[in-house]
Amino acid sequence: MPQKILVTGGAGFIGSHLAEKLLKQKHRVFCLDNFNPFYDVNIKKGNIKLALQNPHYTLVKGDIRDRNLLKKIFTQHHFNFIIHLAAKVGVRPSVEKPAEYLEVNVNGTLNLLEQARLHKIKNFIFASSSSVYGANTKVPFSEKDITDHPLSPYGATKKAGELLCYNYYQLYKLNIAVLRFFTVYGPRQRPNMAIHQFTKLIGAGKTVSLYAHGKSQRDYTYIDDIVQGIINTIKYHRGFGIYNLGNSRTISLLKLVALIEKNIGQKAKIKKLPPQPGDLPKTWADITKAKKLLHFDPKTNIEEGIQKFIQWYLKLKSQK
Repeated sequence: MPQKILVTGGAGFIGSHLAEKLLKQKHRVFCLDNFNPFYDVNIKKGNIKLALQNPHYTLVKGDIRDRNLLKKIFTQHHFNFIIHLAAKVGVRPSVEKPAEYLEVNVNGTLNLLEQARLHKIKNFIFASSSSVYGANTKVPFSEKDITDHPLSPYGATKKAGELLCYNYYQLYKLNIAVLRFFTVYGPRQRPNMAIHQFTKLIGAGKTVSLYAHGKSQRDYTYIDDIVQGIINTIKYHRGFGIYNLGNSRTISLLKLVALIEKNIGQKAKIKKLPPQPGDLPKTWADITKAKKLLHFDPKTNIEEGIQKFIQWYLKLKSQK
């Protein structure tokens, strides 16, 4: 049955892909995005070009910190689901401006949970992050692991959002799913993210700076798999639950760069640097729980995903 779904941050990388998938499934999608100039806003405008052509898609430019705007939106529309993707993103910038991250990621999340409570919207999905695991040495990361030691304000705000979600489930019996994303990549990825940035630098013959001397490892998750994980959460989740959504396979920065070199056909100029404050040495998702309860089954390995990303990147570049 078609649902009316609010997607916050819906013009971003993940949000725009999700919106297109939901529209294909005949849902009504309401996108709320503030078009923050953290990166070129024209990228977000391009992200939603296709969705804007669909009569079941509504775009509102606004901020989750604006309580009056939220009150107006929620009074006018009765949503079946809230998928809360909007956030102040970036581990390293959060070290420089922690107050902004607190305001958006914690207070903004609280504002949405309050609207869900007031308007009796029972279904809420919160986009969290692998950053909450901090420097946990036990791998792969399990949802049962302690997450009291995040390494960045960004990670701390995501943990705070998770706690608020649990609180609203406990008090008001909302169905709330917390999805911990593990380094999502693919077409439309933000230009400041590693894979996009490295591809651009290597293609231009410029030096690639690899922190932690290129030895840090990440669990990279392709965008189609993340979107399917969110769709499955809508379908299968009830009550309260925290789920890892990752590929459950790690790769070092040095090996990632080698994959990009192979696909773009150019050698990288590499500069190895010490670790940066806030960066995790390794992320690795245990997805046993998501597989069992959400039927989450990531299909795209890093080799195939990088190939698809670079095909998209080169096509986009040729159109400019």
